[in-house]
Amino acid sequence: MEKIPFMRPSLVKFQSYKKYIQEIDKSQIYTNYGPLNNKFEERILSEYFDHVGAVTTVSNATLGLILAISETKRPKGKYAVMPSFTFSATPLAAMWCGLEPYFIDINEDDWFMNQEQLEEVLNQLGDEVAVVVPYATFGNYLDLSYYQKLHESGIPVVLDAAPCFGTTYNGQHIGQGFKGTVVFSFHATKSFGIGEGGLVYSQDEELIKNIRTAANFGYYGKRESITLGINAKMSEYFAAIGLATLDVYQEKILKREQLYNVYLEEITNAGLFEQGWQVQKTRGKIPFQFFSILCPKDELNTYYLKKLEEKNIQAVSYFSPACHQQKQFLNCPYSDLSTTNEITKRVLSLPFWEDMSRDIVRYIVGSLIS
Repeated sequence: MEKIPFMRPSLVKFQSYKKYIQEIDKSQIYTNYGPLNNKFEERILSEYFDHVGAVTTVSNATLGLILAISETKRPKGKYAVMPSFTFSATPLAAMWCGLEPYFIDINEDDWFMNQEQLEEVLNQLGDEVAVVVPYATFGNYLDLSYYQKLHESGIPVVLDAAPCFGTTYNGQHIGQGFKGTVVFSFHATKSFGIGEGGLVYSQDEELIKNIRTAANFGYYGKRESITLGINAKMSEYFAAIGLATLDVYQEKILKREQLYNVYLEEITNAGLFEQGWQVQKTRGKIPFQFFSILCPKDELNTYYLKKLEEKNIQAVSYFSPACHQQKQFLNCPYSDLSTTNEITKRVLSLPFWEDMSRDIVRYIVGSLIS
């Protein structure tokens, strides 16, 4: 069999966004919160957040995290508390805001940040906590009730929901009504991929206005910086692709749900669960980006990665190494990370893309045991 890639991004084709590009040619507005960007934001707020709160686009999710942390962090705080089991962009964003990441362990089942341990660390650090940055792991629906209370208590919360755009539970989009900030990624590898881009949401409309101002050099109404700013605006071209993607996104989510279920069926049929393999406990409707699984305890993912490579299958291990194991963050403080250390030894992310056939899934699953 020819090489099976880990991902095969499938962005909308030119014919589907041609009409939007023609609007750019007509308006001759290419950036600076142009008409297509505004239309894109309005549709997202309407179709995904029921007109509750406000959104602003950003040129990428990392800048979205930087802006959200910068605008909400407690000025005398030192630490950005977050899980180590996350993408490196999250602690890097905190560092760009002058903060030190403080890493927390995750739960064994859903791989979310452990809230009991978080409570202990918050009590320990007190006023040194500048912001808390939970991660909605692999697009899974995170109930924000606890974090809403935390944010209302005076400890700012920025949710890293990079892979979550389109994630819902009982019909409600993740983050809807949240008074902190929620950051989504529209990178090409995400389910809602437009090439590059991101979105910041909050119920707090004033907060989004401030983030939007900071994303435009600190300008608001006139060309004068009134706050610490940077250039994080989305171009009209990416907004055009975003609008075309909104037109078909529910179909893309359905395909990804179906593929995830095919994986579960093939893994069940192969008897892997009986042999100690485990998957993430998920909740809600999720626009899956890839399929992650844990090999049995006392075994290592490196063995299976090599085994798959020998079968011409490209698999990866998000997030192994975890952040606290990476050179840039080795000196950052952390709590007990027993679960994180265990999962990073075992986690595998298997090939996943729209229109992937059952035969390919069966071959991948079979390659784990043959």
